[in-house]
Amino acid sequence: MNAEINTEYTIYFAGALFDHKELIGNAILASYINTLSKEKYRCILPQDLEQSTGRSVDIRNQDLSCLLACDLAIFNFDGTELDSGTVVEFLYAKTLDIPAVIIRSDFRGSGDQNREGDQWNLMASFYPRTRKLEFNAMEWYQREINSLSNDQGILDTVDRLYRKISNSVITELDIVMQTPPLLSTDQGQAFSLYQWASVFPGSGLKEIIPNIDDIIISKKNKGLID
Repeated sequence: MNAEINTEYTIYFAGALFDHKELIGNAILASYINTLSKEKYRCILPQDLEQSTGRSVDIRNQDLSCLLACDLAIFNFDGTELDSGTVVEFLYAKTLDIPAVIIRSDFRGSGDQNREGDQWNLMASFYPRTRKLEFNAMEWYQREINSLSNDQGILDTVDRLYRKISNSVITELDIVMQTPPLLSTDQGQAFSLYQWASVFPGSGLKEIIPNIDDIIISKKNKGLID
């Protein structure tokens, strides 16, 4: 990696965002990652992106445009069935060779793999430049809440729990970022792929994506593309 020590890396933070628990959980974890990494990693939450219209296609295009421009990505793979929008974003990120960390805190078994396999559908497994952080959220929560003294409350539990999760995520981000890129600017490979990624979803995505050359040069300078 040839990036500067103080380089900031943008992270697309993907996951379900359809109820208050998901929304606030995403926001808390993203905030802790930003703070504990000393702003090395800056999470961008789709739920915080300002929507210019209420049209579904505009929301989709904005999210894909943001994902394409980000340096890394985090994907929440909780649930007995993975959130379908998150899976689409994951495959889009892998098409672009974006380093990714999958988080699964759900202690329920799921998926169609064997006992030693991932707890989700096998079609979302086995991709390069991808790390997994799997833990039992109930176990971690109970361990923290039971370790508190009588004068400490739920906010202390939240702080301890999210510090633990965030530090684990940061470790995985540090590791996956060092994985050698598959994409290269040699003979225009990266430029061609990113151009195609801006075109194949159709429905106006290409028109809102920032300058692709600038995005690729930035990622190359950070060592994320050869």
